[in-house]
Amino acid sequence: MKHVMLPAALAAMAACGAGAAAAQSAGDITIGLGVGYVEPAGDNGDALDMDIDVSSSARPTLTLEYFVMDNLGIELLAATPFRHDVDLDGLGQVAAVSQLPPTLTLQYHIPTGTAFTPLFGIGINYTTFFDIDEKGAAKGSKLELDDSWGMALHAGVDYALNETNAIRADVRWMDIDSEVKLDGDKVGKAEIDPWVFGVSWIHKF
Repeated sequence: MKHVMLPAALAAMAACGAGAAAAQSAGDITIGLGVGYVEPAGDNGDALDMDIDVSSSARPTLTLEYFVMDNLGIELLAATPFRHDVDLDGLGQVAAVSQLPPTLTLQYHIPTGTAFTPLFGIGINYTTFFDIDEKGAAKGSKLELDDSWGMALHAGVDYALNETNAIRADVRWMDIDSEVKLDGDKVGKAEIDPWVFGVSWIHKF
């Protein structure tokens, strides 16, 4: 899914034809409503000397961006909680866990004079883990995942529908690492480091 979502979204936007270019000026505020698909890295670390595997998850997302200068904005990404299954190689599923990854990004929107406006940014991600449901071999134990701080990268493109509305397709990479504890003892480290693929509607006030 991760290999087709972004190209498919871009193709759909192109098929709509040319739209009006929407300038981003200092003081503008945009809000975005969409969906994000979190795809963890292929290698998710280890615990108890066994490889960790974290499943993907899709949830609604919300963005709020304030333009501090023309074409330069500060964006806050929020979402409803993502839910992931956690497996240990050889033991199967040991938990289901929820996480929230609010991310603050400084990003530049490249003016092109067309309906398409590429953007890229760099920022910081904070991820908190909660509502852990131990399963299988971990049933009856207390599993914990420490909160994480890390770098976040962002790139995407807006397609202007008119002066105040656009469709966005984007991709993010987040550095998310968490200490794993079992009954209070450190037993390993989860390295989630996901790609997050998104499609959203953007409205400018």
